[in-house]
Amino acid sequence: MRKVKLFLKMIDFHESIFALPFAYISALLATGGQMTWSQAAWLLVAMVSGRSLAMAFNRMIDVEFDARNPRTADHIMPKGLLSKKEVTGAIILCAIIFVIAAAQFNLLTLMLSPVAIFIMTFYSFTKRFTWATHLILGVALGQVPIAAWLALTGGVEMPAWLLGAAVACWVAGFDIIFALQDMEADAKEGLYSIPVRFGLEKSLWWSRGLHLLALVFFALTGYAVGADFFYWIGFALVAILLAVEQGAMATLDLSRLNFAYFKVNGFISIAFFVFTWLSLVF
Repeated sequence: MRKVKLFLKMIDFHESIFALPFAYISALLATGGQMTWSQAAWLLVAMVSGRSLAMAFNRMIDVEFDARNPRTADHIMPKGLLSKKEVTGAIILCAIIFVIAAAQFNLLTLMLSPVAIFIMTFYSFTKRFTWATHLILGVALGQVPIAAWLALTGGVEMPAWLLGAAVACWVAGFDIIFALQDMEADAKEGLYSIPVRFGLEKSLWWSRGLHLLALVFFALTGYAVGADFFYWIGFALVAILLAVEQGAMATLDLSRLNFAYFKVNGFISIAFFVFTWLSLVF
């Protein structure tokens, strides 16, 4: 149990809340709110195992960089509290669980599960060769609504692509904010990121532009599904929260980063799910 607790702490398990609601939003929109409890349970298993796999893989291949970064030097793997062998075993277990969960929906989701795993893990290598790493992370999480729609219906329609694009832009935007705190450490290691390439102020403009695009795609999703009053309340709330997030960073004060990154984005995903659910209930 001690090793399990260390593993959950290492992968920031509580951050699962960022992407998980969007899987359920997509599933609810795809089925008109008729998702079964079994489908909801397997979707949860797929999401948690997939994210755990991706985060553990990222922690494992970056352990040398993390050991030299003052912010991450005291994290689980750099301190040797979990070995590479133990983390590799956990990654394999998560991959097996993910494939089993994918198999519960349809043949296509099973066949595409290795592709999803590749996308989730490939991101971890990208900061070694491109400053567009945040955009690739956005694509990795943007596949969530698309995969959920495919799992529940056996196909993918335009609203799923639009919602996937919205999530991709939202994630890339807040990941740029998160990367600001590692700008100096990444530059010393020869790693790539938008903050390293463009600096603090210009990076925030990248983030603002991506979040504006996210709102455009959220709006297009609403139009595509003929969303009602409750959906647009959720949309308005998301717009306000994104403005709060960007406003918190507008002073270029990195001490406000944790508020902008962790608290605001958690509220965004939960609020959007609640109001989408309400739109289908009523």
